[in-house]
Amino acid sequence: MTKDVLVSISGLHVDVMADEAGEQENEAIEVVNPANYYFKNGKHYVLYDEVVEGIPGTIKNKIKITGEDTVEIVKTGVSNSHMIFQKNRKNLTYYKTPYGQMLVGVNTKNMEVSVTEKNIDILVEYELDVNHEPMADSTIRMNITSKTGGDFSVL
Repeated sequence: MTKDVLVSISGLHVDVMADEAGEQENEAIEVVNPANYYFKNGKHYVLYDEVVEGIPGTIKNKIKITGEDTVEIVKTGVSNSHMIFQKNRKNLTYYKTPYGQMLVGVNTKNMEVSVTEKNIDILVEYELDVNHEPMADSTIRMNITSKTGGDFSVL
């Protein structure tokens, strides 16, 4: 894979606190960013900056992929967090935002990582809780691809 890549991240959060009438509030997001990729000590790293609408400054993101069962997302800047996704494990982290700090739990139910010469595809399904209260069943899909010659897809 080349140093210059594109990272596409799409996610869906299904509110577990939906009302009893069966209505569910789904929050879908999708972003595509240019990024830098490198491989060091058997781990894949993807670095990119994120601009948050309505808030001055940026968030520096680092995605670290270790094997097929651990993905870490580290955010620094406007927001700060270190989320660790490990298959069949729950991890806690503090998520700091301009509006305050929350204790976030991610209980990873399923993870699929596929690495080829030009692409990395990741699927993570997890339960999200905030301050020990269930919030959402969530899915993240990531596609990291070389800017030249990769199989880039918007998920």
